[in-house]
Amino acid sequence: MDKKSKKCPHAFYERGSWYHRTKILKEDYSVIYGKVGGFQSDVEAEKDYEKHIKEFNQNLGLRLTTQGSDISLKDYLIYWYQSIFSERIVSTTGYLTAYVLYTFLLPSIDGDVKLRTVSSEYLDEVLKRASRYCESAGNKSRELLYIAFKDAVSERMVNDNPVPNTKKYPRRKPKIYVLDKEQLKIFLAAAKQRNWFLEIILALYLGLRKGEIRGLKFSDFNMEERTVHIQRQLAMDMKLQSGGIEVEKYQLVERDPKTEKSNRILRVPTIVMVELEKRKQRIQIQKIQAGDRYQDNDYVCCQKNGLPHGPHSLNKEIRVICEKNSLPHITVHGLRHMFATILLERDVSIAKISGMLGHSSVHTTFEYYLEVMDADKKILEFMNKEFISDTE
Repeated sequence: MDKKSKKCPHAFYERGSWYHRTKILKEDYSVIYGKVGGFQSDVEAEKDYEKHIKEFNQNLGLRLTTQGSDISLKDYLIYWYQSIFSERIVSTTGYLTAYVLYTFLLPSIDGDVKLRTVSSEYLDEVLKRASRYCESAGNKSRELLYIAFKDAVSERMVNDNPVPNTKKYPRRKPKIYVLDKEQLKIFLAAAKQRNWFLEIILALYLGLRKGEIRGLKFSDFNMEERTVHIQRQLAMDMKLQSGGIEVEKYQLVERDPKTEKSNRILRVPTIVMVELEKRKQRIQIQKIQAGDRYQDNDYVCCQKNGLPHGPHSLNKEIRVICEKNSLPHITVHGLRHMFATILLERDVSIAKISGMLGHSSVHTTFEYYLEVMDADKKILEFMNKEFISDTE
């Protein structure tokens, strides 16, 4: 992982010097990304970045002024994604947006249509074409167009946003897969014999997301209060090739939790505390064995050399357990769903469940769990009483 500056957000250290990212605007408004290094300090790299980005924006402004009202819808969307939207979102969101833009939207837009002439009727035709690709294409394409035109209004490139007057496409309903009581008993018995038991019960007993589990550090736990502070996630930072959706490079980075409400403190059941102590002892042995090769970042979930596991490792482990025990295939997110289901069966309020899950709003929780509120699968009896008392 690159070493990043805490006080200079665009500076990073690698190969003996400080660097910053660069952007070059192409004729079609796409952007070529690069980097420049050789700086002696992060402050020096940050100052050069500010100079570089000022020149980039001046060049972009000149191009837009020259092009004016003649810019095409396609060119605007490429410019918007690469120069506006990409600057304010994380790379995983950027990848999804790039996929929607390059796979669904751009092939559905006529090449000579000007941004200023676009109407809601024309966008209805575009969305109709895009919706044929897959079930969620219409909804995701409309979401992207709404944000892009909202920014176009802010940039005074168009007078109003035509997207609200277009046909709405249904959002794909989230599917929830849970194991029943007997299946869960088999699953946990098998998981306890493997090396990922702690990660599995962190998802099942605390409702943590995969990135939150991977970002957990021992220092996040308060042993006296028996609580854990969820304050970061470990996520992929992806760099896409210019003008497409191919991943050129990715690295693991620490980020703030998914939403503001995802930064939360949870009570920890005894079984998790016991397994946490076992993990700490196991890591101490690995540190001794690895010696100077051990990279200590205080991660609870890590490889034998201290580095974090790959982003898909935990789901692979769960799949192996399910296959070996003839169980339905579930994921880390499925365990998180089961956590919420257990609380619903205990008549815990939807507002409290929303807070424990770290959802941005109660509406998100309601949408996901409406169908299981009256579910007849009773897995609650299996869960130990200590867990239940700790979550109420």
